[in-house]
Amino acid sequence: MRVISGSRRGLPLKAVPGTNTRPTTDKVKESIFNMIGPYFDGGTAVDLFAGSGGLGIESLSRGIDICIFIEKDQKAVQTINENLKKCRLEDASEIYKIDASRAVKAFEKRSLKLELLFVDPPYSKTPFYNLVGEIVEKGLMSDTGIIVCEHEKMVDLPDSYGNFELSRRENYGGTVISIYRHQIEEENLDE
Repeated sequence: MRVISGSRRGLPLKAVPGTNTRPTTDKVKESIFNMIGPYFDGGTAVDLFAGSGGLGIESLSRGIDICIFIEKDQKAVQTINENLKKCRLEDASEIYKIDASRAVKAFEKRSLKLELLFVDPPYSKTPFYNLVGEIVEKGLMSDTGIIVCEHEKMVDLPDSYGNFELSRRENYGGTVISIYRHQIEEENLDE
């Protein structure tokens, strides 16, 4: 694993020891950022179920101002810290060892406006995708925000979460990437 592009391009990233996490492959990560970016002009990202932190670190390397990493596994949190230190991105990061559901409640208190949301829970934990709906309902996504869900082929995610509609779905073997973008109401386009 490595940082694919941007200011930290080529730096190697450590994987979480053991089998509790499933890192996004470099090929899939590169495809994700080709679809959503590839570069950003600031903003805040959240890497929910961060694992080794690869997606959040990639977004920082490509121009996101700050990334909040949410991960409840202690080994994964240690790995994120090591990867951020190696990439010299500690000052642009917040790491919380917390359950994702509790993290979403905390986001509301901070009145966050997210440009990027990465959601990649353990494949067996499909109810966690419902957190995307909560985040949208609570108004935590900016109108220009992008939601990226990584999931198994057999998991059917909805066509929309509130005003965020599925804009692209790509299959990479057994892994599927679903991307949601805010849909502007048609009456606004006529003005």
